[in-house]
Amino acid sequence: MFYREAGDFSTTYAQDNQTFPIRFDRYRYYIVLLIGAVVVPFLINDYWANSLLIPFLIYAIAAIGLNILTGYCGQVSLGTGGFMAVGAYTSYKLMTAFPGLDMISITLLSGFMTAMVGVAFGLPSLRIKGFYLAVATLAAQFFLVWLFNKVPWFYNYSASGQISAPERDFFYFINLPVTGPNAEAWVKYLFCFLFVFVLAWVARNLTRGTMGRQWMAIRDMDIAAEIIGVNPLKAKLTAFAVSSFYVGISGALLFTVYLGAVEVGEVYGITKSFLVLFMIIIGGLGSIFGSFAGAAFMVLLPVFLKLLLVDTMGLDTALSAHFQFVIVGALIMFFLIVEPHGLARLWSLAKEKLRLWPFPH
Repeated sequence: MFYREAGDFSTTYAQDNQTFPIRFDRYRYYIVLLIGAVVVPFLINDYWANSLLIPFLIYAIAAIGLNILTGYCGQVSLGTGGFMAVGAYTSYKLMTAFPGLDMISITLLSGFMTAMVGVAFGLPSLRIKGFYLAVATLAAQFFLVWLFNKVPWFYNYSASGQISAPERDFFYFINLPVTGPNAEAWVKYLFCFLFVFVLAWVARNLTRGTMGRQWMAIRDMDIAAEIIGVNPLKAKLTAFAVSSFYVGISGALLFTVYLGAVEVGEVYGITKSFLVLFMIIIGGLGSIFGSFAGAAFMVLLPVFLKLLLVDTMGLDTALSAHFQFVIVGALIMFFLIVEPHGLARLWSLAKEKLRLWPFPH
């Protein structure tokens, strides 16, 4: 009753191949986009931007990237934190070497550099898979963190080993600082929102097209996919490249826009890899919406638990942090047992119910 596609039909191939073929989905998407781009920037303050919205947008990009590799192509990766570090250090070197470069160019170049590194570390996927590939990507995680810690050139020979983002503008013709102490919260939010909008739209269309079908064929049964003509070399390496591009952009945004200063071992360690992996497990593997749902869940959960455990119940901050790990672990086990497809599947079931409401299903 509330969610119907009855009477919503296509008369051309172009209409049938739209990103959102159902009119209700399309209008809902436009409304969310309009609210996020026009309404939210005028309502948020520094707390809402820095505590919830900006980290949600950044982690959503990382979750989409990992979901492309693991959820759509079936290649397990535990090196997300290391690839995020590649994006962060690439953006730092570009910002210090080219002072006139704008932030959009810096962020895109950081993504391309991470894509090349991802392809290099994705080569073992041609011979190994499953648990062995996970161990190989875990080795990439440790190697990249070690490299950025041990080679002083990456952090410009700083005595502390920490990198800090200098002030840079939004774009060549938009003189609004995105990084540095003078950057306003709504500018940083819009900058991240722009990347999320474009990258999510690209990911949605990639996964629905020929490349996405090749990824899913490799995921479901790689031998059968090769028999029917899918090139495993091309499919796996393109999945690593696209995934690393997304993850590199998220790592660059996390450093430049959100944190401003990082130390690779503390920010981009193995914990970050597991955090993004938990996002796509809870949100739903093989789903763009699941990437957003998982990122929102993992960003909102610590804030909610802090309000509940610390501000309401009066527990110690360190104790509440331990409770967060326990609750997240319990939720992951719950989703793996009860609903392995995560929040995306629950949303899909809710839409199925709305199609027939108020009649029984």
